[in-house]
Amino acid sequence: MKSLARSPHFLFAALLLLQQSLHAQDKNYARKIVDTLASPAMHGRGYVMKGDKIAADFIAAEFKKLGLKPLRENGGWFQYFSFPINTFPGNMTLQVQSKGRKKPDPLQPGEEFILRSNSPSIKGTYQVIRADKQAVATESGWQSFREKDLRKKFVYVDTAGISDKKQLRLLEDFVKYPRDVKGFIIPVRPSPIALEEGHNCSRMLPLDLAQVQSTVPVIEISAPADSVTHITINAQAKYIKSYKSQNVLGYIPGSQYPDSFIVFTAHYDHLGHFGKTAYFPGANDNASGVAMMLNLAAHYMKPENKPKCSIAFLAFGAEEVGLLGSRFFTEFPQITLKNIRFLVNMDILGTGDEGITVVNATLFSSEFKEMQRLNAQGSYLPQVKSRGKAWISDHHFFTEKGVPCFYIYTLGGIKAYHDVCDRSQTLPLTKFDEIFLLLRDFTAVIDNR
Repeated sequence: MKSLARSPHFLFAALLLLQQSLHAQDKNYARKIVDTLASPAMHGRGYVMKGDKIAADFIAAEFKKLGLKPLRENGGWFQYFSFPINTFPGNMTLQVQSKGRKKPDPLQPGEEFILRSNSPSIKGTYQVIRADKQAVATESGWQSFREKDLRKKFVYVDTAGISDKKQLRLLEDFVKYPRDVKGFIIPVRPSPIALEEGHNCSRMLPLDLAQVQSTVPVIEISAPADSVTHITINAQAKYIKSYKSQNVLGYIPGSQYPDSFIVFTAHYDHLGHFGKTAYFPGANDNASGVAMMLNLAAHYMKPENKPKCSIAFLAFGAEEVGLLGSRFFTEFPQITLKNIRFLVNMDILGTGDEGITVVNATLFSSEFKEMQRLNAQGSYLPQVKSRGKAWISDHHFFTEKGVPCFYIYTLGGIKAYHDVCDRSQTLPLTKFDEIFLLLRDFTAVIDNR
């Protein structure tokens, strides 16, 4: 009787099972990374409760666990830099009193209202008056409105229905250059977010970060606010003149060309807290990119996948503040920039239903065509779309320094972005495996030049 272990069918099935297991393990590892980085314990990877530092420590621990070497000559994982930042660490409540209602309605921070990122602290109950298309219909009418005493009032600024550019500019400049007004309320009408069935998330307001603090708060509200007469607000802002953050830098030495580098980058920071309770998870932006970077590191640490040239893995901080971490690295590089064969920046890799976009495709057309060829050969993604030079992620300052590089991001799927809906539970990682394989194939081409 022939041994079952020697049966061709058994061997094929065992090999297939092994391949599936390894394939699934990579996806499981990615999911673990996204779940961890987007969890409440990371505080949104921002600048309240030192969320960015907690995330950086986690990534450094993963680098060490995988067997990477610190890129810095002193043997440390971190490259430190500082910057000013406005934060919202404390109280964050807002109640609106509308005409015809006996009691004020409380609004949910991060869901139904946010403060613009440069807003100061504000506390109290204030009357609300309107500035809309009727206020700017005539010059005399606008002049009359501006002569009102607004020093203790919030102004509800609504540009709906205004087609005249001059009139529109009057209201926009009123908010942009405030004078003798307590604060502003801006109605925002965000688009619905497509989520997988079984997960509920309301329409959300996007948040950004600011390095300055203004003197006049601006509240953006998604809830209906046309009939608001008064607001009661308690919002704590804290301006930090010099916040210390860090890049996390590791690498794998090349077997033949250790002084030549392929580089993978992904920013790990996000928007942090908006008050004590609301935080921005940043699952797609950009826990997904970090997950891809760590998967690639795990792959190339295996002896059978050891690259000929060195591969650096750079997790940048403060991308959301203005690409500060990557800019600092290019100004104080830990590797010689001219020795970088190619750099791939990965930001927003959690979907991919409609493929990926490659920024800088027109600058490095031969490499882009090669990536398209590899995608077609492997039948990985619906499309690899071309985009030109764009100042939108951490590749930018490398491009400006003459480093050949791409920035890739996924297309299709969930539209959550810079809001509390960008959660791990609703991030499908639809084409994560296929993007990994495409990057593996592309890296092989660069490594064998």
